Amino acid sequence: MTGNFLIGLREGLEAVLIVVLLLAYLKKSGRTALIPRIYAGIAVAVLVSLGFGALLTFGPRGLTFEAQEIIGGSLSIVAVGFVTWMVFWMARASRSLGTDLQNQVDRASDQKAWGLVLVAALAVGREGLETALFIWSAARATGQTWEPILGAGLGLLLAVLLGALIHKGALKINLSRFFTWTGAALIIVAGGVLAYGIHDLQEARVLPGLYSLAFDVSHIISPSSWLAAVLKGVFNFSPATTWLEAAAWVLYVIPVMWFYFRSVRRRGPHRDANAPRPVTAAS
Repeated sequence: MTGNFLIGLREGLEAVLIVVLLLAYLKKSGRTALIPRIYAGIAVAVLVSLGFGALLTFGPRGLTFEAQEIIGGSLSIVAVGFVTWMVFWMARASRSLGTDLQNQVDRASDQKAWGLVLVAALAVGREGLETALFIWSAARATGQTWEPILGAGLGLLLAVLLGALIHKGALKINLSRFFTWTGAALIIVAGGVLAYGIHDLQEARVLPGLYSLAFDVSHIISPSSWLAAVLKGVFNFSPATTWLEAAAWVLYVIPVMWFYFRSVRRRGPHRDANAPRPVTAAS
């Protein structure tokens, strides 16, 4: 639940900040009559994301166990790729995000009505599709039912609340620091999702080594205990982990985390100096 809350909060806040930037620019440039098009685009993005989530949830039902595991494992690995790209993209593009969106708005507002709807739908929909896929993969990894949905929903609600306060100018947060540390946390969560995706493919007999365990601490941490549930929910930790799962986690988390913080350090001082600008309504 905690991992899904983090996913919902981070991805939701990214989408909300995009909306805040779009609305603030339209108001600042005196084009408030175009604001309904932004909301129309947001509605399209939400509907598409919900439909994608429903397809992921109900689509594989009725298939054989092996087919379900192949689909689940493959999509989990794809989700890890998306969230990794998203973390690095947000870190790299955050300084120019406002300018890029403004340029898109300027081009779209001079065209047909659906142009601005498409800008909002694509900008928000990308975050929505990534969120749906990663939450679905994380929920499969934890083996829970309603808890991941609740956690993600709470994260999204908090993101919307923060976005509303930012838009009204009632709240300022250091987005650079927020996205830096939530990005690092998501890398750890993604490592667990990757390991579980590997496990799915092992159960489907696509990959070998299902019974070759790197460690088994089930006698210390019972799979049915509250501690196992917490570790599973936060880190996707399994008391019995195969060598291939452990290798995938280590080979993903350690180098990705190193490159991530290396890129953060390279742009750190300049980014911090400009961090508050995108989060005020006046900007």
